[in-house]
Amino acid sequence: MCVFVCYGQPFDTLATSKAATSNSHGFDYPRVDKDLRVIFRLRAPNAKRVQVDLSGIHEMTMGADSVWTVITRPQVPGFHYYSLVIDGVKVADPASETYSGTGRWSSGIEIPTAGEDFYMAKNVPHGDLRHVYYYSATMKETRRAIVYTPPGYDKDTKTKYPVLYLQHGMAEDESSWSNQGRMNFIMDNLIAEGKAKPMIVVMESGNIEVAFRAMPGQNAAEARNQYGASFGPMLINDVIPMIDAKFRTLSNRENRAMAGLSWGGFQTFQVGLANLDKFAYIGTFSGAGLSIPDVKTAYNGVFADAAAFNKKVKVFFNGIGSVEGQRTKQMSDALTAAGIKNVYYESPGTAHEFHTWRRCLKEFAPLIFK
Repeated sequence: MCVFVCYGQPFDTLATSKAATSNSHGFDYPRVDKDLRVIFRLRAPNAKRVQVDLSGIHEMTMGADSVWTVITRPQVPGFHYYSLVIDGVKVADPASETYSGTGRWSSGIEIPTAGEDFYMAKNVPHGDLRHVYYYSATMKETRRAIVYTPPGYDKDTKTKYPVLYLQHGMAEDESSWSNQGRMNFIMDNLIAEGKAKPMIVVMESGNIEVAFRAMPGQNAAEARNQYGASFGPMLINDVIPMIDAKFRTLSNRENRAMAGLSWGGFQTFQVGLANLDKFAYIGTFSGAGLSIPDVKTAYNGVFADAAAFNKKVKVFFNGIGSVEGQRTKQMSDALTAAGIKNVYYESPGTAHEFHTWRRCLKEFAPLIFK
């Protein structure tokens, strides 16, 4: 840690900076200044070259004290994965907490968003995060799901709850929504404010923990279609029955929702739209690969009868960050033109990262189970 002005760091930058909330306990660096620039510091006396890979490569400079430093350009508010690159080798920063993302346990940094605390722990009743191990007959293996139970779940043992199945993105796992997404605090705060109904939230790895890559000689398009496709049968045949057996659930379609971010949004379309007898609420957050060139024939014609779809699906939510482009807006407009009721949400100023998806959850959760 550094208690004086570090080599190469202007005093005014240090004076206006704060240690990132994502740092490991006891570490003052990395720090974020008032302009959302990040100050990194690493002692590596034997390294020849040190870089930070955070929204691009930033070259670090070694001072006389063998400490490497850099001040990055301003960063977009939200949560971002990053790595140190030491002599060409990517490694996690020992000063950062680690998160399951990018296909491995990675460093991450929280860039604050002024005036927002909806995703932070507050002095309100808190739900619990439970690690549930079960055997999947579909996958023929023992697996883990992380399950959020709302405040008061253990006290009132007669109450049954609706269930949201919430999926992460490519190269993440079932811990991602609770760790970097802070979904439990989002739900705690919404429930405490009376904005969302108490609900159970289930997070299971969608078999997409490793980033997609076609094997040598494999057709890339076919491989992409199969990537994570095993999750659908597993969710329907293993996960939902297991949750209904282990927890006090309202086990009909009117009390079951599915949502997902990025590739998890793609899986939500693939699974949810094919099983409207199981789900009455569907949400995608920056959904990957979502395009509907022909609304009438897309997803096996589920949108062909708009009146029937609108009767079955009580909330059809599609969100995205404003920095990501307009693909979701174009899809939403096409659905609206075809008579399909849907909610479009755009997170201002955020990109394809967890703050976009936190905001999407904050908007989606109050709409369901009403």
